[in-house]
Order: sequence, then structure tokens, then C-alpha cells
Amino acid sequence: MKTAVVTDSTTYIPENIRNQFHIHMVPLQVVIGNEAYREEIDITADAFYNVVKTEDKLPTTSQPPTGLFVEKYEELAKEYDAVVSIHLSSGISGTYQGAISAGDMVEGLDVYTFDSEISCYVQGFYVLEAAKLALAGKGPDEILARLEVIKQSVRAYFMVDDLAHLQRGGRLSSAQALIGSLLQVKPILHFADKVIVPFEKIRTRKKAMKRIADLIGQDAAQGGTYKAVIIHAKREEEAKKWKKELEAIYANVEFEISYFGPAIGTHLGEGSMAMGWYKV
Repeated sequence: MKTAVVTDSTTYIPENIRNQFHIHMVPLQVVIGNEAYREEIDITADAFYNVVKTEDKLPTTSQPPTGLFVEKYEELAKEYDAVVSIHLSSGISGTYQGAISAGDMVEGLDVYTFDSEISCYVQGFYVLEAAKLALAGKGPDEILARLEVIKQSVRAYFMVDDLAHLQRGGRLSSAQALIGSLLQVKPILHFADKVIVPFEKIRTRKKAMKRIADLIGQDAAQGGTYKAVIIHAKREEEAKKWKKELEAIYANVEFEISYFGPAIGTHLGEGSMAMGWYKV
């Protein structure tokens, strides 16, 4: 059985890596003013953050139309027997459900959808693992079994500079945003039961980043090898510095750097930072 791997644009896996591992991507859209842009195709992350500064209204986002998934699956049906379609958390987007609906509409192709229950490059960990297995000739059942094993050790924590983005985008309650703003805290957030919730309230950005570093340290101390990613919203130099510091401390962790693109950056805002990891 020949298996293809599909994901959405919120993994922010670079195009050259997607091409290398034959990963197929369906983009989400971000609407700025009266213009709709397909992220990773029509607009880059840097361009997005620059444009947002000049806008009075917060951009909005939309999941890929079901028809776009249908087109992709029908295209793949010409060459593949099955698809493993991996998407951002169903608790914050309808993308996963759209992929399921599209899979039911396509003949001659078995579509297996996987809810990563997370997003960004941490979601990308699942995608890259699936793609490598697919290229090695593994079928959907074996690939999905491996993804479930990864899910047991995946962790991700992030902090935002301004809670108003999450609140206005409907991803955090008004009360939580108000409390955070009044106290000037930099809460650490994470995914729980597929949605974004506060993990801990921290007073400063520096302390929040140290706390996240301590959390990966607790896992790394258990032994084994880990893959980790630092994700930033237009804070590349800060991310590089943090990566260098952490690499000097945790020899059993392989660190990468990624970014929050338009669809996720709309809800988190410039200056956000995150780290995610899993046990290899």
C-alpha cells in the first residue's frame, strides 16, 4: 500500500523539507482588511507581522474549504492507495473535521485523519515522522500507531506578550485575559483536552522562559533522547540565543527553531515564544 501524508499550513514546515519528504500541504487563510491570503503561499510570517502593525482591526483566520481537501485527495488518489492526514487541534479549528468530511467524499482512496491536539512545529513532529515512515513503505495502521506513541510524550508550553489577541480571537476567555492584563503577568499556556488553557501564572517574560526551560529539563533528566523546537513570533534572535543556552545544558535534546505563522500568530501576537518536545 502506497501512503501519502497530508497536513495543513500551521505546521510551518519549510517548503524544501516538505518537498524532501513528499509532504502535501493544504493552507489555512488569514484575512487582513478585505484581502484573504493563503499562509505559506501568499504571505510570509515576516510580511504578516509587518502588515498587522498598520491595521486597526485584528486579522481573522479561516480553515481550508472542504473542497480544497477534496481536490488534494482526488489528486493523490491517482498515485496513492491511502492518505494519513494530520491536522491542528480540533479544539481550536475545524480543519480536522473538514479533512474527515473531504475524505468521505473521495472514491478510491482511504483517508485516515489524525488530530494532533496541538499546532505549529510540534504538530510538524507528527507529520515528519509519518512522512519518513510512509517513504519507508509503512502503511497507515503502522504510521498511526507510531503517532499515538509520540503523543504520549509530547509537551508544549507557550507565552504571549498580549493576552488581548487570544481573547479577541475567541481562544481565551475575557475574564482570563482581563486578569492577566491587570496583573501584568506573562502566563504560560498549554493545550489540555485540545484547547488552550493557562498552565501557570508568571510575572515576567524572563521567568516564564526559565520555567519552560525547567519543564523540558525535568523530562530530559529522565533519560533518553528528545527532539525539541523553539517557536517564536518575529523574535528570531531571541530564539537563537535561547537555543544556544539550552543546547549547552541538555546534551540529550536536539533543538530546532520554528515560527508562528499568520494563522496562529493572529491569535498569539508578535513576541510570543514557545517550546515543544517529545521523546524519540
